[in-house]
Amino acid sequence: MERLDKILSGTGRWSRREVKDLVKAGRVTADGAVVRRPEEKFDRAATVLAVDGEPVDGEKYVYLMLHKPGGVLSATEDPKQPTVLDLLPPHLRRVGLFPVGRLDKDTEGLLLLTNDGPLGHRLLAPKKHVDKVYFVRVDGKLDQEDSAAFRAGMTLGDGLQCLPAELEVLESPDTGLVTLREGKYHQVKRMLAARGKPVLYLKRLSMGPIALDQDLAPGAWRPLTEAEREVLEGLR
Repeated sequence: MERLDKILSGTGRWSRREVKDLVKAGRVTADGAVVRRPEEKFDRAATVLAVDGEPVDGEKYVYLMLHKPGGVLSATEDPKQPTVLDLLPPHLRRVGLFPVGRLDKDTEGLLLLTNDGPLGHRLLAPKKHVDKVYFVRVDGKLDQEDSAAFRAGMTLGDGLQCLPAELEVLESPDTGLVTLREGKYHQVKRMLAARGKPVLYLKRLSMGPIALDQDLAPGAWRPLTEAEREVLEGLR
């Protein structure tokens, strides 16, 4: 049995203060009956909770999409620099969220945040080969020789072996789309540096079946939709 305000705030849609206001306004029901107290306890698995008549998923896991801006770390905490968790409201910093994979401090784009450890592990497991797509701008001009080198797989000067990847050169030849099936440290930057075309800007557009919501401004976030969560379930 858990408090209603804990269950609803854990979905990422409302803070506990907002849940209190919803209850006060009579907008929350449990099995069809209006809830009168936010501290009332329920069995999340056995109770149909609803807000304004719409059922609310009371699962214990939270799944968020963040448009990571440059200048913040993909970490849960850091004594000196801001992290992606600092972009969230206080009630979501207390539910054990972590970033699924890391983006460099200066890299922008899609970052998934969850407290579902098993799912995070599967998304990052090398054997799963979950595709990650990046928009890149380089110092130089990309060409078909670069694309061929990516497709063949690359061994970098420090011995790092990279699986075959895709590089699509865009209309502006200093830009491209890179698709990786792994996520080694600074991999996109290291591969393009090896081609003599250092990265000036990098943004992750998608991870597996989840694409960055174009309506999310840098630094903004939202819960994953039910459809997005369902496709993630297919990766288990």
